[in-house]
This record gives sequence, C-alpha cells and structure tokens, in this order.
Amino acid sequence: MSLDWIYYAISWILLTWHSAWDAIKVPVGSVLGTNWAWILAIIFLVVTVRVILFPVFVKQIKSQRAMQALQPKVKELQEKHKGDRETLQKEMMELYRKEKANPLMGCLPMFLQIPVFLGLFHVLRRLDPAKSNKTLYGWTVDQFNSASSAKLFTAPIAGKFGSTADELARLGANGTTVKIIAGILVLVMMGTTYLTSRQMILKTGWAEDPQQRMVQRLMLYGIPLSLLISGAIFPIGVIIYWVTNNLFTLGQQQWVLRKFPPLVTNQKTGSTAPRNAVQPARTGGFLNRAKPAAQVPAKPAAPKVAGPKPGAKPANPKKGRPAKRQG
Repeated sequence: MSLDWIYYAISWILLTWHSAWDAIKVPVGSVLGTNWAWILAIIFLVVTVRVILFPVFVKQIKSQRAMQALQPKVKELQEKHKGDRETLQKEMMELYRKEKANPLMGCLPMFLQIPVFLGLFHVLRRLDPAKSNKTLYGWTVDQFNSASSAKLFTAPIAGKFGSTADELARLGANGTTVKIIAGILVLVMMGTTYLTSRQMILKTGWAEDPQQRMVQRLMLYGIPLSLLISGAIFPIGVIIYWVTNNLFTLGQQQWVLRKFPPLVTNQKTGSTAPRNAVQPARTGGFLNRAKPAAQVPAKPAAPKVAGPKPGAKPANPKKGRPAKRQG
C-alpha cells in the first residue's frame, strides 16, 4: 500500500503553516542560528494533528473510565470461569458490548499518530540538496531549498545524531554542533516521554494484574530508554515534533484528568467513585496519629436514696397513714 497520500498531507500542512508565518513577517532568514518559520511549521503540525484527534482522545478517556468501572465485574467473571478461557472471553466481550466499552480505544490515538510520525520522518529525510526531484509531494524548488537549509541553532532540521560526514557536508553542517543539538533534544524527548507515562500512571494508579503492571513498567521505563538508541536515526525536525507532541500530551492529559477524574475502586464493596470525590474528614491528628474518640455524655443516673444514718430509729412506713375505719 502506497503511503504517498500521507506524505502529500504532511507536506501540505508544513507548507501551509510556513506560508502563514511568512505572511505575518516571521523572519525567513536565520535568527540566533534558527529559521523560526520552519520550526514553527513543525510545531503547528503537532497542533493541527492534535486538534483533529481531540474528539478521539476524549472518547479514549471515556472508554478508559468505562473499562475501569467494569473491573469489579471483570474480576467476578474471572473467578466464575476460572480455567475456562473460551467462555471467559465470550462473557467479557458481551459485557463490553453491553456497557459500550472498547478495550482497543485506549490505543487508538497513538496508532493514528504513527502514520503522521512516519510521514514527517520520510519528508524530512528527503531534504537533501543532492536530490534531483525537489518538487515531489507538492513542494516548489524554492520551498525545498529553503527547508533543506533550515536550522535550529545552526544544526539542520534534516540532520541527525548519526549523520555521516558525507550527509553533513551536503547539508553544510558542523558534525559537533549537530551531535550536541540532537543529543540534547534526544534527552528531552526521553524525559518528556517518561513524564507523560508517569502522569497517567500516578493519576490512575498501578494495575493489580501482574501482566498489566509489567506493561505499565514497559511504558514508563522501556520506551524512554529505547529512544536513546532510536533517537540517533531521527532527524532533528522529527525530534522537535516528538518533544512538542509530548508537551501537548502533558497539558491535554492534565486538563482531561481534571475534567474526567480517574475512578477509585472500593476494595471491600467493589464500587467505584471519582478519585477527587468528597471523602469523609480524617480524624488523624499530627502525622496522622489517631485522636481519642469523642466521649459521648452519659445519661444522668437516677438519684440514689440516702440510707439511714447510724443509730437512727427506723422509719415507720405506717406512720402518717390514715387509720382504718372499723366497721
């Protein structure tokens, strides 16, 4: 399957934003060793994609909430059909269909962004002055030459940490500068990738299932560490896209988590409630030390009748009663 339509779409968005910044007089030439019109075009490529995918992102959050609310029922089914995997899968799919929860929705926004990332990667790799066909994917010769010479702090956006000496010579770049700028951006890319995963895990909590917890650890540590190696083949422009996308994700997740707070499952009852729901006031004192329970005032006791004093004559209960009339 040809991916040319993706390359044309990415090129069109980049060129449209570049023209927009040019129209409002953003300097086309280098300022502080940076061609800001092209850097902003890459940044607003991220904004464009995220605005288009925002409804999908909201559906993802709602689906995750539905899945989280169904966890008590899922556990019941797992206990009921323990050892019968086929029946368990049928029951769970029926439960998801009935409650309109989609387990795959959580990964959909990420999968939809993969073609964009690959498209930008391909387009920026083409920014080689030695290319003969400079008008591919809707570019003009002037636009191609302008983009191929675009730099971030004197490092070409088409350059990468692993660029060969021949590639650097064609781009007119200094190898040390490219390695420093690319290396810093790779570290920032790793850090922001870690923070996006950590933000979501801290808000939703670690999974109780060992396999799901392993996946969370892979997302938290494995993917950022893998970028240390794969980042060497990414053009600087692609790393700018990745970092911007991570920063956008951090802000978007923070907003969504405030608007749709994660659910907390009551371990005793199996019920769920929003994490920021009003909780009973704590009775713990300083450093959560328990205060003594409030004393309930006792009911007043009935008054006791004083006994006779020592040496006193016993009272005659019949004294003072009217005498009986003799008939």
